[in-house]
Amino acid sequence: VFGGGLDYGKSFEGLSSSDFACVLIEEFQLESDERRQSSVTLAVYEHVYETVDISSSPEVRANATAKATVAAFAASEGHSHPRVVELPKTEEGLGFNIMGGKEQNSPIYISRIIPGGIADRHGGLKRGDQLLSVNGVSVEGEHHEKAVELLKAAQGKVKLVVRYTPKVLEEMESRFEKMRSAKRRQQN
Repeated sequence: VFGGGLDYGKSFEGLSSSDFACVLIEEFQLESDERRQSSVTLAVYEHVYETVDISSSPEVRANATAKATVAAFAASEGHSHPRVVELPKTEEGLGFNIMGGKEQNSPIYISRIIPGGIADRHGGLKRGDQLLSVNGVSVEGEHHEKAVELLKAAQGKVKLVVRYTPKVLEEMESRFEKMRSAKRRQQN
């Protein structure tokens, strides 16, 4: 038995795959003992391996299972895989603000979704999405202004590749607020 009282010997029949993964991920987050975390990871891997429907070699199945297990744990820690969001470019703009960039030693993030704007109505972007590329041009490690220029230059549709990483945005905003506070103190 560990964390929330799950018994390794009990059967998990009756739980859907997603319910099973959620239970194990919750336990993983609560545990601090590395040995038990390894056991939870192994249990998730074994369950995914048994439920994955791939008619292929055991190696291909094992590879797919490993990727799914890593994705499940990454998602539980606030990370996700990149996704593509396409927005129409209209005269009203795209309906979101960005912050960050190379000059601030941080990734570029969606810092605000404007209520009622294109991005809000579309629903594909979230505050906390890291902007990875604009119309096929990478903005990772680039200056803020480059991302702004690419967004302004887009015509018709804008194809964005983003990844949801809210914890990093929170850390970045906290750092910027401390810098602003320090500047205010210096000016007074």
